[in-house]
Amino acid sequence: LQVFDDEGKDVTPHPLFHSDLNAVVPRQGKLLTSNVHFGATGTYGSSSTSLSNASTTESILDEMVEPGSRRDTTVSLSDVQGRQEEIAELTKEDLDRTVDIYLTETETIWILDMPSVAVSVESEDAGRIQERNRIYADICKNRPGNDRFVEKMMQTLNGAAKNKEVQCDQIIMEDKGMTVTSWDLYNSFNVLEIKPTSKAEGSGATAGRSSKPHTTKEHDQTTSVSSERGSTSSSTMISGSSVLARNHEEEQCHSEAILTSEKFQQDLFFMERILMENTFQPKLAAYRQFPVLIDPDMTSDTSGTVAAVKEAKEKEHGKEKKDKEEQKEAFIDPSILSDVNKILEEIVPPRLERLWSYTCDLTNGHSVSSMAWSKVNPDLLAVGYGAFDFKEQKKGLACCWSLKNPMWPERIFRCEHGVTALDFSMASPNLLAVGMYNGSVAIYNVRSCNDVALLDSSESSNKHTGPVWQLRWVEQDRSATGDGKTERLICISADGRITEWLVQKRLDCTDLMKIKRTESGKKKLPGEKERKSEALISQQAAGMCFDFHPKDTNFYLAGTEGGHIHKCSCSSREQFLETYRGHKGPVYKVAWSPFSTDMFLSCSADWSIILWHQDSQTPLLTFSSTTAVVHDIMWSPKSAFIFAAAKESRVEIWDLSVSILDPVISYFASPREKFTSVLFATNTDCLLVGDSKGEVGVFELQNLAAPNSNKVRLTR
Repeated sequence: LQVFDDEGKDVTPHPLFHSDLNAVVPRQGKLLTSNVHFGATGTYGSSSTSLSNASTTESILDEMVEPGSRRDTTVSLSDVQGRQEEIAELTKEDLDRTVDIYLTETETIWILDMPSVAVSVESEDAGRIQERNRIYADICKNRPGNDRFVEKMMQTLNGAAKNKEVQCDQIIMEDKGMTVTSWDLYNSFNVLEIKPTSKAEGSGATAGRSSKPHTTKEHDQTTSVSSERGSTSSSTMISGSSVLARNHEEEQCHSEAILTSEKFQQDLFFMERILMENTFQPKLAAYRQFPVLIDPDMTSDTSGTVAAVKEAKEKEHGKEKKDKEEQKEAFIDPSILSDVNKILEEIVPPRLERLWSYTCDLTNGHSVSSMAWSKVNPDLLAVGYGAFDFKEQKKGLACCWSLKNPMWPERIFRCEHGVTALDFSMASPNLLAVGMYNGSVAIYNVRSCNDVALLDSSESSNKHTGPVWQLRWVEQDRSATGDGKTERLICISADGRITEWLVQKRLDCTDLMKIKRTESGKKKLPGEKERKSEALISQQAAGMCFDFHPKDTNFYLAGTEGGHIHKCSCSSREQFLETYRGHKGPVYKVAWSPFSTDMFLSCSADWSIILWHQDSQTPLLTFSSTTAVVHDIMWSPKSAFIFAAAKESRVEIWDLSVSILDPVISYFASPREKFTSVLFATNTDCLLVGDSKGEVGVFELQNLAAPNSNKVRLTR
């Protein structure tokens, strides 16, 4: 049957399968060129197969070569047979061998995602969509003539590129040379074999060596006299060189003994302290709020010292004014004082003045994850270095810095995994607890120069399986233990457990609380139906942070990855006392107020900081000044209104007595730098800020006056 179009052309469809063998041969390519003969017998494993008809060959070709494919098939039938023979030669041992197969979850690949623009009236989301459409229509209706909607334009300019050139002095080359004899080469080569003996033995030995070349010249009788003179002069040169070599060795041994002596090391330590004190004296004086000392013999001062002196004088003058104001406070109306303080703050705004940074070559490239002051020595700071992201994990560090040497840490503890949390003990000030990203906990002795941990949780069967995000030494109440206080080490981990560690011959822990997942508590819109509960992968929620009550250590707060904050009790391990829902991302830090013990702060990855009251599940205030993740917060130890927050792009100082909308101080980070943690100094008006480059900056809080006690009571 043939089909012709209107113009008479043959448009009959051709079949894809040809039963004629001659039509298939040009398509076979290299598959059956020299290995297959029709009617021959080919080996397949251990059996024989006869390829005798064209249909069988065509079926093989259709299986091996895809019709219409542009790929050049280079696999021959002999190759296929060879692979099948290799598979058939498997032994029993190969079949019984255990093979490990790892199944990993791949990323979801969306082939096509076209969200619909129309929703059925009978669907579950119909009510919610209608409510959104109504709200949008109201907004569009109220927009014309409204002052809340303003159209603005802006234009940014790119900085012009700069070309920089560097020029150095020309390197001057010099040619130098000297003339030596064969005897000098021979004696210099054998100088190392000379043993340190007495001068007489040394001269005899060198004379014996010089006689060796002399005997070689005795065969020539015409030069016998000159050879005797040569032996005498060479022996003198050798004896002199041996004495110099022996003296050099003695001096080298003596210098090594001096360098390795304990007294010399102690003297170097004192010299280093003196140099650091002279170098950082103006900045350390500003840190401790002391006057800057000036050498009377100095004829000229540097600009930095002069500036420090001026700042010290201004501070002293400010203190005198403050004392006079306090004396007159009893006779002046408090409202007038507040107005005066506001005027002074507007004239001289508060700011952060950078003093120095704790950094060295060892900490460069490590992110600062946590900081903690020593409970006994206020000049000793412990800093943990480790990454928060799983892809950026590497070996961590725990360093102890001192104010007496800001350029190199006093103690360095190298860890196999990134350090995520650390804290000093109160009962034993020499113990430093360190939590790591792999879930292990280690305790180091800072009095020892050895960087090996005293105790670690590697042998514990109850150790954490996720990162230890926070740990703290907590003192137990006196009511439970009598007059004496005992200390507990508490940790919270991403595996959903809050544990209490027992410090004995080895570290072991018991579960204080297993954080269970709770519902989000979202309100349903009108017309929205109840949805089915989704199956949870894990029944436990990942813990991120915790903080014990400053007065009653039986109660504590726990922040989770789901954005919830739970109030828990050490007496109850099964249920929460309260649950505060306000964040939409992981809660990175919670902190009780040291002055108003019924208030606490929380920060999250949702760019917000929330002020809570423990008796209310509704947030009191929400602070959100910029769209950046808030990594850390801390209350000021000297004021009930001031707290600091570390965001990725900047550090903020909030004073609630001045404003609840904007921070009073904002210090911005460099373009390739992110702030990760903050810590107030315990005895001075300074703030420590850690960043992602491994630096801990020390800043002085200037012109930030704490409110008086009357104002605190009035606000409460």
